[in-house]
Amino acid sequence: MTQWRRLRGDVLVGELSEYGCDQPFFLARFTPGPGWESVRELFEAWAALTGPDPDGSRTVAVLKPLQDLELRLAPVDGRQPSLQVLKNCILRIDGSEVRLRY
Repeated sequence: MTQWRRLRGDVLVGELSEYGCDQPFFLARFTPGPGWESVRELFEAWAALTGPDPDGSRTVAVLKPLQDLELRLAPVDGRQPSLQVLKNCILRIDGSEVRLRY
């Protein structure tokens, strides 16, 4: 399975190790890196977002700050191109569990 490094600029935010699939998402384990604390609250807010959001305003309020970070996923093996989070892929982290769609 693919392993990814999640980066903010050159700072390692964490690593993902894919272990399975729940279509359309890949499932992965998350290991925090040195840059995790600077973005942790934003991902926790997204993980906590549940229930109806008819006009999408709650979702936008949570995702916009994440999108503005311009985080990217870089494959460890370098065989695939890097992906920009919330542009080329969806990345949802809840504790050590990740759902990734690209």
